[in-house]
Amino acid sequence: MHTALDGACDSLRAFQPGQAGRKPRVPLRHLGLAMTPLHDHPLRYALTNELHARPSPVIPVPSTAVFMALKPAQDAVARDRGRDRAHLFDLLDRHGAAHPAPDATHHAAEVGRHGLKWENHTEVTTWMAFSDGLTERPFDPASFDVFPTDWLAAAPGVRITSILFRIEEMPLRDGQCDCAALGRRLEEWFVAESLASSCVLDEAAVLASDFRIDPAGHIRMAVFVHPNTGKRRVGRIIQRLCEIEMYRAMAMLGLARARKVNAEMGALDRRLADLQAEMSGGAGHAEQVLNNLMTVSAELERLEMASSFRFGATRAYEAIVHDRIEVLRETRFEGRQTLAEFMRRRWDPAMRTVKAAEARLALLSERAMRAGRLLSTQVEVARSAQNQEILQSMDRRADLQLRLQHTVEGLSVVAISYYAVGLVSNVLAPLGEAVGVGKTGVYAGVTPLVVLAVWWALRRIRARLH
Repeated sequence: MHTALDGACDSLRAFQPGQAGRKPRVPLRHLGLAMTPLHDHPLRYALTNELHARPSPVIPVPSTAVFMALKPAQDAVARDRGRDRAHLFDLLDRHGAAHPAPDATHHAAEVGRHGLKWENHTEVTTWMAFSDGLTERPFDPASFDVFPTDWLAAAPGVRITSILFRIEEMPLRDGQCDCAALGRRLEEWFVAESLASSCVLDEAAVLASDFRIDPAGHIRMAVFVHPNTGKRRVGRIIQRLCEIEMYRAMAMLGLARARKVNAEMGALDRRLADLQAEMSGGAGHAEQVLNNLMTVSAELERLEMASSFRFGATRAYEAIVHDRIEVLRETRFEGRQTLAEFMRRRWDPAMRTVKAAEARLALLSERAMRAGRLLSTQVEVARSAQNQEILQSMDRRADLQLRLQHTVEGLSVVAISYYAVGLVSNVLAPLGEAVGVGKTGVYAGVTPLVVLAVWWALRRIRARLH
């Protein structure tokens, strides 16, 4: 153990005569550095840096901010991310801004008088630009002019959502929020029936939006900030709102998929019910039903494969939206509905529809599998009965063949004996005449012996064959 005395000795040894005015060498262990080199896990830095990925912007008050999320129409996960970076480089080059690292998934830069924040997500690419001051016209679409028209036309994707932010100090009266004045602005800017508004982060700000697309194609969000709220906190609030809207919009893609799947499942459900009703037919009928059932199962499998990613992504996006709303720590503002209430009443039913479609698809697939197993068993039982009948028929035919074989063998003995008796009699006839026995007598004496010999020879041959 390194004691205090050891430390003092190290300090004395570090000081050398003739080095006055120089700082003494401090041992590495005094600096907290390990003496023994350690080997880091190959992913240590990458995984640690994930904690600091996509930092929130620093947004002053008052200011105007714009946000948009772009997504390829098809195969967003497998898209060429090089095109996303090339699109970013194009905008940065127009303003002479520095490029990010080759594999960067987020980047912050200054483009003219605007701050820019770019992020590359699994399915979408997001852009945020903000500038000091407010536009004379609330939610002026000209705020999006930070993104050139020709540059937008060349974007590698389509817009999934876009937001216009108006960020200003909340009106105060006697050091407290002037709720009446703020309420008049909200009624002027938003549709009252859809308006969601709340105080967040211990009344550090008041948020408001009706989540409607305005004539310029953007969703409007207003943020009224208490004068004591810092720029970084404002940036975190704006980022949370961007994430809520982006993931809400992405989760709604699951609803579109669920509606399409429900339409296809309706037809497949009816076909499956009809096939299950026909399962009581005979063996041949069961085989036809089984073939039709396999077709239905293949269609259900195709639907599951085509929908599994979208349904899984929808669950993840839903969880993120609720998490981002929860961290805002909402409290009610002037009796109006909060963001959580708005989502619970207008957005959660869509998410329940997605979950119901996913559960129904899984249930249909399970029903088809059970029906397939039952039909397969039924077909196997019928085939086993048919095989048993075939085996019994083969046994009968084998018995008949054996009887026929015995009959043929008897006839063979007679035929062979007939020719053998003739041959032997012809050979023994001269001897018979010599001893006074006629040809008929020779035939009579030879016949029993020849028949017996032929019968015995055929029996030996059959015994050897078996």
